[in-house]
Amino acid sequence: MNSQLIALLGTSLLETLLMVGVSGGIAVVAGIPLGVILVVTERGALLQNPGLNRVLALVINATRSVPFIILMVAIIPFTRLIAQTSIGTTAAMVPLSVAAIPFMARIAENALREIDPGLITAARAMGASPLQIIVKVLLPESLPGLVAGVIVTLVSLVGYSAMAGAIGGGGLGDMGIRYGYQRFLPEVMLAVVVVLILLVQAMQSLGDWLVRRISHR
Repeated sequence: MNSQLIALLGTSLLETLLMVGVSGGIAVVAGIPLGVILVVTERGALLQNPGLNRVLALVINATRSVPFIILMVAIIPFTRLIAQTSIGTTAAMVPLSVAAIPFMARIAENALREIDPGLITAARAMGASPLQIIVKVLLPESLPGLVAGVIVTLVSLVGYSAMAGAIGGGGLGDMGIRYGYQRFLPEVMLAVVVVLILLVQAMQSLGDWLVRRISHR
């Protein structure tokens, strides 16, 4: 590759990191509370509300069932409303966030379900309020699982961001399609694939290290 393509590869990598970072952050901020709500509102739980639980689970399952490429196209009007455009890196963050929030919510729900029910029973017996149990028992005890879930979500977002390039979402996927596929430059496609692999490996290694540190504590 020439120097111009190498510079473009660096720019595309930064765009991908921006998309994954912002949408991943939104997924964590919105998805973990949704996972908590799913757990504490089920029948017999701290704040049981079967109606809310069923509706929330239905919305999450419906969103997760839509393939990402279809979701991107389906919510273009919403994307335009939020980002004022339907193409580019900023626009791609909207469907990426919409796809990642329910994904993170289910991961958080599974992490919270792994907590020993005896801890919750003991906290309730000591007079802890539902909010105290959530903040001081559920979230701290599920932290390793939540961190692992965040990494899984970020890795998935890397793949989603590459798909976003198919409709002008920017990033490495866009570069691979425009230069590697449409201009018949296999070396560009190879470079994009290698960078994506290295990025995922770096994320996973960092996540595994964090989980080990938290688990040891």
